[in-house]
Amino acid sequence: MRDNGPVTSATREPETAAETLPPRLIATDLDGTLLRDDKSVSPRTVAALAAAEEAGIEVFFVTGRPARWMDVVSDHVHGHGLAICGNGAAVVDLHGGPGAHRFVKVRELARKNALDAVRLLREAAPGTVYAVEQTYGFYQEPAYPKLHMEIPDSLAPAEELLSADHRAAGEPVLKILAYHPDLDPDAFLTLARLAIGDRAGVTRSSPSALLEISGPGVSKASTLALCCAERGISHEQVVAFGDMPNDVEMLTWAGRSYAMGNAHPDVIAAASGQTVANNEDGVAIVIERLLEELP
Repeated sequence: MRDNGPVTSATREPETAAETLPPRLIATDLDGTLLRDDKSVSPRTVAALAAAEEAGIEVFFVTGRPARWMDVVSDHVHGHGLAICGNGAAVVDLHGGPGAHRFVKVRELARKNALDAVRLLREAAPGTVYAVEQTYGFYQEPAYPKLHMEIPDSLAPAEELLSADHRAAGEPVLKILAYHPDLDPDAFLTLARLAIGDRAGVTRSSPSALLEISGPGVSKASTLALCCAERGISHEQVVAFGDMPNDVEMLTWAGRSYAMGNAHPDVIAAASGQTVANNEDGVAIVIERLLEELP
């Protein structure tokens, strides 16, 4: 954990420049962070988010989830209505409700890069199976396990799913999912990053050996930075929360950041502070304290 930030206990480190600035935006991951393990949002968290927005602080949900999985927070959109989905691959307006989300910004994975990533990872980790996440569709290889609560739009080898002849070829690819049945998740992530290099960004948010492959330079952090720049918000004015490796860049970028009590060790190392676990309302506790400190 960086040694320049607050924790939620009574012990506090010396103030940084970021801590002297009132927060203007809260960026929070969902699974394992804002959501409890049963995928609910606690009443305390709902109240804290509403209070933050009433105080003039924007709230962004920043998640690896696709837009069609954002129904878990559809009742808690309030005024902002925007979410960063697919680990930064899309900015989505949630105001339309489940099934009617509007894509505001798409940072796609070029099909050539996707095909290169599939080929290189097949060579480096035989046995890897793939799924393709697009703006409106989900496609997978026949051997890809049932990791998601949905029926794929079609089954075929990844090379066919990503070909120019595929029926969804005109639809942007947001990310590739790569699963290995035997490898350690962190070892698989390291191997994939070495194998794929700068052709794509590779991260993970699942406890299993499931990787998420996006366009080069696409991450929660880079898309959040774009959204903040459009609003005249500096990184010092952002407070971020997360629990898994796909949150590391965002937590490093934000002026103040908090790893959940249930966070991956890399996340704890990246964040400037730590709160309690998602099931204990760790995000709400920090927001409540931030609001108390407002002038």
